[in-house]
Amino acid sequence: MESLTQQINQDIKKAMIAKDALRLNTLRMLKSAVGYAAIEAKKDSLSDPEIVAVLQKEAKKRKDANEQFLKGGREEQAAQELQELEILESYLPTPFTEGELEEAVKSAIAETGATGKKDMGKVIKAVQAVSAGRADGKSISQMVGKLLS
Repeated sequence: MESLTQQINQDIKKAMIAKDALRLNTLRMLKSAVGYAAIEAKKDSLSDPEIVAVLQKEAKKRKDANEQFLKGGREEQAAQELQELEILESYLPTPFTEGELEEAVKSAIAETGATGKKDMGKVIKAVQAVSAGRADGKSISQMVGKLLS
């Protein structure tokens, strides 16, 4: 199985050949973000889970920018952010369904022996370790809060 880095590099080449400017620019931006993250981590390259974390961060930026452009009445830029978001999401693992997330949280609660809201941090950490990028922090936190109350 090829790594995410290899896949991104191959897709950059395909986008160049296809003259797909949006995809090409989005993937170049992603490659740059991964490069900066590797420099920050003082590594030559990042592992797939680390790249997934960068992808999630970039996807969140696109969602936030989309909302801001819509509030500002700039539909064209909002649409471009959505298109970039779709491209980025194609590299992310399939997100948990509501039921899968609930099961992961329940097993983490049992694992950590959590009894109340004060144990939320431990449970969230345990779920994030298991979810491997399949759930964002906000949805994990909401589910943990709901089940621990």
